[in-house]
Amino acid sequence: MDADRIPDFELASTSDKQFRLSDITSKYVVIFFYPKDDTPGCTNESQQFRDLYSGFVQENCEIVGISRDTLKSHEKFKEKYSLPYELLSDAEESVCQLFDVIKMKNMYGKQVRGIERSTFILDREGKLYKEWRKVKVPGHAEEVLASLRQL
Repeated sequence: MDADRIPDFELASTSDKQFRLSDITSKYVVIFFYPKDDTPGCTNESQQFRDLYSGFVQENCEIVGISRDTLKSHEKFKEKYSLPYELLSDAEESVCQLFDVIKMKNMYGKQVRGIERSTFILDREGKLYKEWRKVKVPGHAEEVLASLRQL
């Protein structure tokens, strides 16, 4: 992926929607990739974005979370934690591959393929503005919002 325009993509979304990147015009987009619904780190990160959601809206920004979980899992996760933004299902890993977030990780001493927690801000033309890889959850959503406010 070059630093230019992100190729258009479409994924199934919560709330019985389809998310197409090219449908988002005149807004910034924050895309955060996370490993799994309803796990401690992913729940904490999702809640941070939820708690700061009004700040992102004030910056004319849409947030979406992406993992390989099913839409059914996403719907339960979204409802359980009152997440105000959509979650996208990438079971085929097509968008994960596009953003190069599938990595080999150590899990209980075994090598497994999984999503490396990563966040991307796309500008109003769909170009990559900023990225975070190997994200540490504490304070991350605040850092993303602060970067948006500098635009």
